[in-house]
Amino acid sequence: MMNDRSHAGQCVLQSGCTTISLSKRRLADCGTSLPQQDAATAGCRKLRLFDRYSKWKKATESLFHGQFGAVGGLVVGLLVWGVPPVVAASPTVRIEQPLEWQVVQRYSAGAGTVDVHGSVLPAAEAASEVQVRFQQAGDDVVEWQSAEVHADGTFQIAVEVPAGGWYRCEVRAEKQGVLLAEAAVDQVGVGEVFVVAGQSNSANFGEERQRPETGIVSTRDGAGWRPADDPQPGAQGGGGSFLPPLGDGLVREFGVPVGFVACGIGATSVREWLPETVIFPAPPTRTGRVRQLPEGGWHSDGAAYAMLVARMKSVGPAGFRAVLWHQGESDANQPDASRTLPGERYREYLSLVIRATSHDLGRDVPWFVAQASYHVPGDESSPDIRAAQAAICRDGIALAGPDTDSLTGDQREAGGAGVHFSGPGLRAHAALWLDVLTPWLRLQASSAP
Repeated sequence: MMNDRSHAGQCVLQSGCTTISLSKRRLADCGTSLPQQDAATAGCRKLRLFDRYSKWKKATESLFHGQFGAVGGLVVGLLVWGVPPVVAASPTVRIEQPLEWQVVQRYSAGAGTVDVHGSVLPAAEAASEVQVRFQQAGDDVVEWQSAEVHADGTFQIAVEVPAGGWYRCEVRAEKQGVLLAEAAVDQVGVGEVFVVAGQSNSANFGEERQRPETGIVSTRDGAGWRPADDPQPGAQGGGGSFLPPLGDGLVREFGVPVGFVACGIGATSVREWLPETVIFPAPPTRTGRVRQLPEGGWHSDGAAYAMLVARMKSVGPAGFRAVLWHQGESDANQPDASRTLPGERYREYLSLVIRATSHDLGRDVPWFVAQASYHVPGDESSPDIRAAQAAICRDGIALAGPDTDSLTGDQREAGGAGVHFSGPGLRAHAALWLDVLTPWLRLQASSAP
C-alpha cells in the first residue's frame, strides 16, 4: 500500500483499489495563496511545494502505469491536468438478418441458404472479421464460418443450413484474434414458406381462432416474424384462419418449419387486385378500391396489388414456395347482376395478376387457385366462376387448389348459415390444402438439385 497526503494537492492512492480521488492546485497558484512574507521565505516554500508535487506526480504515474499500463497512465495524466478523457464505446454486433422466428425457404429437401448480415458498431472500432455458426440444442449444425467486416462496419455471409429448426444463429466479432462482441438470434428455421391471398376466407374471418400445436409454424409480422397464432398479421379480420392447422399438417408431413405471409382482404373482387393500369367495364359490388374514369370504365386503385408484391418481396427473391389463392365469392352471383363478373373476365383478370407478379418478382411464381364461390345455403356455387378457376389451372397458368365449395353445413359459421368457416370448417379447409400441397411438395423436393 502507498499513501501520500499534501495540503497543496491532495490525493488518496491505494494500490489495488478501484476508487481513486485526486485533486490538486496548479503550481502557479501556490505563491498567490501564501501569506505576505519576504521573498526568501516565499521562495523556499515554493521550492518545498514543487518538490512535494514532483514526488506526488511521479508516484501517481508510477502507480497507475504499473496497475493499469500505458493506457491507465494516460488517463491519469489527463485527469491531473484537468483534461476529461474520451472513453470509446464498446463494440456491439447488430444482426439484421435472419430475424427472430424467421423461416427461410429451403432450396432442396435437405438444405437452404440463410443470408446473415448486419454490422459491428461503432465502425471505428469494427472487428476485422465476424464468425457465424448455427446450433440446435447446444450442438453445432453449422460450424463457425468467417466473413470480412468492411470499413463501414457491415458484414454479410450466405450460409448453407440443413432444413429444420429452430436453430440458434450466433455471430461473434473479432479483431486480431480477440473477441470484441457477440450476438445471437434464437429461433431461425429452414423449411417451407407460402404467401396466402384472396378474400375473407383466406384471411382472419373464421369463427374460431386457431394456433399451431407443433411450435414451428410462424408468420410474417410487418418487418418481422412471430408464432402463427391467429389472427394472422398482414391479413384483414380479427378471427380465425386455416393457416395454423395447415402449418401443423405440413410440419408433420415434412419435418421442417413452415412460414406464412398472409395478405387476404375481406370481400374483395379479383378486379380490386389488378394493377392500377388495367381498365374494366363494370365495378364490383364494393367500390372503395376502384376508381371510375371520366370517359367511362373503371380501374383498381392498385393498392391491393402493390401490397401483395411488396409482401412477396419482403422475404427475398426466392423467399417463398408458392401463392395460395382463395377468392371468387365477391365476383359470383352478386345481388346487382351488373356487378357479377362473367367467368371469362375472371379468367382474364386473375391470369393477368398472376403473370404480373411473376414479372415484378423476376421469376415464375407458382400459384394455387382454389375453387371458391360459395355464399350461403341456397347459393352454394357459381358454375361460371368455378369454370374460370378450373380453366386457369388447365391452361397451366396456375395449379389446382382445393374445392372449398364442398365445405357446407356445420363447417360454415353460425351453424351453417354463413359464408365464413366455423372452427371445424377451418380445420377441414386446412386439410383440403394439405392434400393438394403434399404430393406437389414431395415432387419439388425430389427434383431439386
